Amino acid sequence: MLGTAGILLIDKPAGKTSHDVVAAVRRAHRGIKVGHAGTLDPFATGLLLVLLGRATRVQRWLMAAEKEYSVVARLGAISSTGDTEGEVTVTGRVPAAGVALPVGEVRQRPPGHSAVKVGGRRAYRLARAGEAVELPERTVMVRSFEEVWREEEPGAVPGPRAGYCIRCSSGTYVRSLIADLGDAYCLELRRTAIGPFRVEDADSARVVPLGEALAAVMPVLQLGGEDARAAAHGRAVPAPGGQGSVASGDSPAAPILLADAAGPIAVAQAREGVLKPVVGFRG
Repeated sequence: MLGTAGILLIDKPAGKTSHDVVAAVRRAHRGIKVGHAGTLDPFATGLLLVLLGRATRVQRWLMAAEKEYSVVARLGAISSTGDTEGEVTVTGRVPAAGVALPVGEVRQRPPGHSAVKVGGRRAYRLARAGEAVELPERTVMVRSFEEVWREEEPGAVPGPRAGYCIRCSSGTYVRSLIADLGDAYCLELRRTAIGPFRVEDADSARVVPLGEALAAVMPVLQLGGEDARAAAHGRAVPAPGGQGSVASGDSPAAPILLADAAGPIAVAQAREGVLKPVVGFRG
Protein backbone atom coordinates (compact mmCIF):
# COMPACT_ATOMS: atom_id res chain seq x y z
CA MET A 1 0.00 0.00 0.00
CA LEU A 2 2.94 2.38 0.50
CA GLY A 3 3.30 2.58 -3.28
CA THR A 4 -0.10 4.29 -3.47
CA ALA A 5 0.81 6.87 -0.81
CA GLY A 6 1.49 10.38 -2.04
CA ILE A 7 -0.07 13.69 -2.95
CA LEU A 8 -1.82 15.09 -5.98
CA LEU A 9 -1.37 18.76 -6.91
CA ILE A 10 -4.79 19.86 -8.11
CA ASP A 11 -5.71 23.22 -9.65
CA LYS A 12 -9.19 23.68 -8.17
CA PRO A 13 -11.66 25.60 -10.34
CA ALA A 14 -14.11 28.19 -9.01
CA GLY A 15 -17.49 26.90 -7.91
CA LYS A 16 -16.27 23.58 -6.56
CA THR A 17 -15.66 22.86 -2.88
CA SER A 18 -12.52 21.13 -1.66
CA HIS A 19 -14.81 18.21 -0.75
CA ASP A 20 -16.01 18.04 -4.36
CA VAL A 21 -12.40 17.62 -5.52
CA VAL A 22 -11.65 14.99 -2.88
CA ALA A 23 -14.80 13.07 -3.82
CA ALA A 24 -13.76 13.00 -7.48
CA VAL A 25 -10.29 11.73 -6.56
CA ARG A 26 -11.82 9.11 -4.25
CA ARG A 27 -13.91 7.79 -7.13
CA ALA A 28 -10.81 7.58 -9.33
CA HIS A 29 -8.74 5.82 -6.63
CA ARG A 30 -11.24 3.39 -5.15
CA GLY A 31 -10.15 1.56 -2.04
CA ILE A 32 -7.58 4.21 -1.06
CA LYS A 33 -8.08 6.72 1.76
CA VAL A 34 -8.22 10.29 0.42
CA GLY A 35 -8.00 13.67 2.16
CA HIS A 36 -6.67 17.16 1.56
CA ALA A 37 -4.29 19.62 3.21
CA GLY A 38 -6.01 22.99 3.38
CA THR A 39 -9.52 24.00 2.35
CA LEU A 40 -10.20 26.46 -0.44
CA ASP A 41 -13.54 28.29 -0.40
CA PRO A 42 -15.78 27.56 -3.42
CA PHE A 43 -15.16 31.10 -4.77
CA ALA A 44 -11.38 30.59 -4.78
CA THR A 45 -9.26 28.77 -7.35
CA GLY A 46 -5.78 27.33 -7.29
CA LEU A 47 -3.61 24.79 -5.56
CA LEU A 48 -5.17 22.05 -3.46
CA LEU A 49 -3.03 19.25 -2.06
CA VAL A 50 -4.99 16.00 -2.17
CA LEU A 51 -3.55 13.22 0.01
CA LEU A 52 -3.63 9.55 -0.94
CA GLY A 53 -3.24 6.53 1.33
CA ARG A 54 -0.75 6.94 4.14
CA ALA A 55 -0.09 10.53 3.09
CA THR A 56 -3.32 11.37 4.97
CA ARG A 57 -1.34 10.67 8.16
CA VAL A 58 0.87 13.72 7.58
CA GLN A 59 -1.94 16.20 6.88
CA ARG A 60 -1.02 18.43 9.85
CA TRP A 61 2.48 19.18 8.57
CA LEU A 62 1.39 19.90 5.03
CA MET A 63 -1.44 22.12 6.26
CA ALA A 64 1.02 24.13 8.37
CA ALA A 65 3.03 25.23 5.30
CA GLU A 66 2.86 28.88 4.29
CA LYS A 67 0.50 29.83 1.49
CA GLU A 68 0.86 32.25 -1.43
CA TYR A 69 -2.08 33.94 -3.13
CA SER A 70 -2.70 36.11 -6.17
CA VAL A 71 -5.67 38.45 -5.73
CA VAL A 72 -7.56 40.78 -8.03
CA ALA A 73 -9.53 43.33 -6.01
CA ARG A 74 -12.17 45.89 -6.87
CA LEU A 75 -11.59 49.19 -5.13
CA GLY A 76 -14.19 51.77 -4.21
CA ALA A 77 -16.80 49.24 -3.10
CA ILE A 78 -17.47 46.69 -0.38
CA SER A 79 -19.10 43.25 -0.48
CA SER A 80 -21.08 41.52 2.25
CA THR A 81 -19.06 38.35 1.64
CA GLY A 82 -15.77 39.96 0.65
CA ASP A 83 -16.11 38.65 -2.90
CA THR A 84 -18.36 38.72 -5.97
CA GLU A 85 -20.96 36.42 -4.40
CA GLY A 86 -22.12 39.00 -1.87
CA GLU A 87 -24.18 42.16 -1.91
CA VAL A 88 -21.96 44.91 -3.31
CA THR A 89 -22.20 48.50 -2.12
CA VAL A 90 -20.43 51.19 -4.13
CA THR A 91 -18.78 53.80 -1.91
CA GLY A 92 -16.48 55.61 -4.34
CA ARG A 93 -13.78 55.73 -1.65
CA VAL A 94 -10.64 54.21 -3.15
CA PRO A 95 -7.75 53.01 -0.93
CA ALA A 96 -4.63 55.02 -1.70
CA ALA A 97 -1.90 53.51 -3.85
CA GLY A 98 1.64 53.16 -2.57
CA VAL A 99 0.80 52.88 1.13
CA ALA A 100 2.48 50.31 3.37
CA LEU A 101 0.39 47.16 3.54
CA PRO A 102 0.12 45.17 6.79
CA VAL A 103 2.81 42.53 7.37
CA GLY A 104 3.87 40.60 10.45
CA GLU A 105 1.37 39.43 13.05
CA VAL A 106 -2.15 40.49 12.13
CA ARG A 107 -5.35 40.05 14.16
CA GLN A 108 -8.30 39.16 11.99
CA ARG A 109 -11.77 37.69 12.23
CA PRO A 110 -12.62 35.04 9.61
CA PRO A 111 -15.53 36.16 7.41
CA GLY A 112 -18.93 34.60 7.98
CA HIS A 113 -18.83 33.28 4.42
CA SER A 114 -15.75 31.11 5.01
CA ALA A 115 -15.03 27.39 5.15
CA VAL A 116 -14.44 27.42 8.93
CA LYS A 117 -16.55 24.77 10.63
CA VAL A 118 -19.08 25.91 13.26
CA GLY A 119 -20.70 23.05 15.12
CA GLY A 120 -19.63 20.66 12.37
CA ARG A 121 -21.04 22.77 9.54
CA ARG A 122 -19.21 25.15 7.18
CA ALA A 123 -19.72 28.79 8.10
CA TYR A 124 -20.62 29.74 4.52
CA ARG A 125 -23.46 27.20 4.51
CA LEU A 126 -24.86 28.65 7.73
CA ALA A 127 -24.55 32.19 6.37
CA ARG A 128 -26.29 31.25 3.12
CA ALA A 129 -29.11 29.73 5.19
CA GLY A 130 -29.59 33.10 6.90
CA GLU A 131 -28.06 32.08 10.23
CA ALA A 132 -25.92 34.63 12.07
CA VAL A 133 -22.28 33.55 12.15
CA GLU A 134 -19.83 35.19 14.57
CA LEU A 135 -16.33 33.72 14.40
CA PRO A 136 -13.58 34.44 16.96
CA GLU A 137 -10.54 36.55 16.11
CA ARG A 138 -7.23 34.86 15.44
CA THR A 139 -3.62 35.94 15.02
CA VAL A 140 -2.03 35.16 11.66
CA MET A 141 1.35 35.91 10.11
CA VAL A 142 1.56 37.88 6.87
CA ARG A 143 5.06 37.44 5.40
CA SER A 144 4.58 39.71 2.40
CA PHE A 145 1.72 41.79 0.99
CA GLU A 146 2.39 43.72 -2.22
CA GLU A 147 0.26 45.63 -4.67
CA VAL A 148 1.72 44.54 -8.00
CA TRP A 149 -0.51 46.51 -10.35
CA ARG A 150 -3.41 48.95 -10.40
CA GLU A 151 -5.67 49.55 -13.36
CA GLU A 152 -6.81 53.13 -13.13
CA GLU A 153 -10.17 53.81 -14.75
CA PRO A 154 -10.94 57.52 -14.38
CA GLY A 155 -14.60 58.02 -13.59
CA ALA A 156 -15.29 54.29 -13.48
CA VAL A 157 -17.90 53.02 -11.06
CA PRO A 158 -17.25 51.55 -8.59
CA GLY A 159 -13.51 52.12 -9.06
CA PRO A 160 -10.21 50.70 -10.29
CA ARG A 161 -9.01 47.13 -10.03
CA ALA A 162 -5.75 46.20 -8.32
CA GLY A 163 -3.63 43.07 -8.15
CA TYR A 164 -1.96 41.82 -4.97
CA CYS A 165 0.50 39.07 -4.11
CA ILE A 166 0.26 37.77 -0.54
CA ARG A 167 2.33 35.19 1.33
CA CYS A 168 0.96 34.25 4.72
CA SER A 169 0.61 31.60 7.38
CA SER A 170 -1.92 28.82 7.33
CA GLY A 171 -5.30 30.00 8.58
CA THR A 172 -5.09 33.49 7.07
CA TYR A 173 -8.25 34.81 5.41
CA VAL A 174 -7.16 36.75 2.36
CA ARG A 175 -10.61 38.24 1.76
CA SER A 176 -10.37 39.81 5.22
CA LEU A 177 -6.94 41.27 4.40
CA ILE A 178 -8.38 42.86 1.25
CA ALA A 179 -11.50 44.14 3.04
CA ASP A 180 -9.29 45.68 5.73
CA LEU A 181 -7.62 47.88 3.10
CA GLY A 182 -10.77 49.99 3.27
CA ASP A 183 -13.34 49.94 0.49
CA ALA A 184 -12.27 46.85 -1.44
CA TYR A 185 -13.34 43.28 -2.13
CA CYS A 186 -12.01 40.27 -4.04
CA LEU A 187 -12.87 39.78 -7.68
CA GLU A 188 -10.50 36.82 -8.01
CA LEU A 189 -8.67 34.80 -5.36
CA ARG A 190 -6.14 32.20 -6.44
CA ARG A 191 -3.81 30.10 -4.27
CA THR A 192 -0.54 29.88 -6.16
CA ALA A 193 1.64 27.97 -3.69
CA ILE A 194 1.62 25.84 -0.54
CA GLY A 195 5.11 25.72 0.89
CA PRO A 196 7.37 24.48 -1.95
CA PHE A 197 4.47 23.24 -4.09
CA ARG A 198 3.26 25.54 -6.87
CA VAL A 199 0.05 25.61 -8.87
CA GLU A 200 1.88 25.64 -12.21
CA ASP A 201 3.08 22.13 -11.34
CA ALA A 202 -0.47 20.86 -10.79
CA ASP A 203 -1.13 17.58 -12.56
CA SER A 204 -4.09 15.46 -11.48
CA ALA A 205 -2.55 12.43 -13.22
CA ARG A 206 0.77 12.46 -11.31
CA VAL A 207 1.05 11.22 -7.75
CA VAL A 208 4.01 12.82 -5.97
CA PRO A 209 5.47 9.95 -3.91
CA LEU A 210 5.19 10.32 -0.15
CA GLY A 211 8.94 10.43 0.44
CA GLU A 212 9.47 13.09 -2.23
CA ALA A 213 6.63 15.21 -0.87
CA LEU A 214 7.80 15.06 2.74
CA ALA A 215 11.44 15.73 1.82
CA ALA A 216 10.24 19.04 0.35
CA VAL A 217 8.80 20.22 3.69
CA MET A 218 11.02 18.70 6.40
CA PRO A 219 14.60 17.48 6.94
CA VAL A 220 15.42 13.86 6.17
CA LEU A 221 17.50 11.45 8.27
CA GLN A 222 18.73 8.39 6.38
CA LEU A 223 18.91 5.28 8.54
CA GLY A 224 20.30 1.80 8.09
CA GLY A 225 20.62 -1.49 9.92
CA GLU A 226 19.17 -1.77 13.41
CA ASP A 227 18.12 1.92 13.54
CA ALA A 228 15.95 1.48 10.45
CA ARG A 229 14.37 -1.65 11.91
CA ALA A 230 13.74 0.07 15.25
CA ALA A 231 12.10 3.10 13.63
CA ALA A 232 9.89 0.82 11.52
CA HIS A 233 8.58 -0.67 14.76
CA GLY A 234 7.98 2.72 16.35
CA ARG A 235 11.02 2.70 18.60
CA ALA A 236 13.22 5.75 19.18
CA VAL A 237 16.56 6.10 17.39
CA PRO A 238 19.60 8.26 18.19
CA ALA A 239 19.30 11.94 17.29
CA PRO A 240 21.63 13.41 14.63
CA GLY A 241 25.27 13.32 15.67
CA GLY A 242 25.51 9.57 15.49
CA GLN A 243 24.41 7.66 12.43
CA GLY A 244 22.78 9.40 9.49
CA SER A 245 22.72 12.98 8.36
CA VAL A 246 19.98 15.60 8.39
CA ALA A 247 19.27 17.35 5.10
CA SER A 248 18.49 20.75 6.63
CA GLY A 249 18.33 22.51 9.99
CA ASP A 250 15.95 21.20 12.61
CA SER A 251 14.64 22.18 16.04
CA PRO A 252 13.51 20.01 18.96
CA ALA A 253 9.83 20.29 17.98
CA ALA A 254 10.37 20.08 14.24
CA PRO A 255 9.32 16.96 12.34
CA ILE A 256 12.04 14.86 10.73
CA LEU A 257 11.47 12.24 8.08
CA LEU A 258 13.21 8.95 8.86
CA ALA A 259 13.97 6.96 5.73
CA ASP A 260 16.10 4.13 4.41
CA ALA A 261 16.95 2.76 0.98
CA ALA A 262 13.39 1.45 0.63
CA GLY A 263 11.78 4.85 1.25
CA PRO A 264 10.05 6.67 4.10
CA ILE A 265 9.83 4.90 7.47
CA ALA A 266 8.24 7.44 9.80
CA VAL A 267 7.97 11.07 10.81
CA ALA A 268 9.75 11.62 14.12
CA GLN A 269 10.30 14.41 16.63
CA ALA A 270 13.22 14.97 18.99
CA ARG A 271 12.65 13.96 22.60
CA GLU A 272 15.48 14.04 25.15
CA GLY A 273 18.28 13.23 22.75
CA VAL A 274 16.46 10.67 20.63
CA LEU A 275 14.09 10.79 17.68
CA LYS A 276 10.73 9.24 18.49
CA PRO A 277 8.53 8.16 15.55
CA VAL A 278 5.09 9.80 15.84
CA VAL A 279 3.64 8.68 12.49
CA GLY A 280 4.76 5.44 10.87
CA PHE A 281 4.49 4.22 7.29
CA ARG A 282 5.56 0.58 7.63
CA GLY A 283 3.18 -2.18 8.67
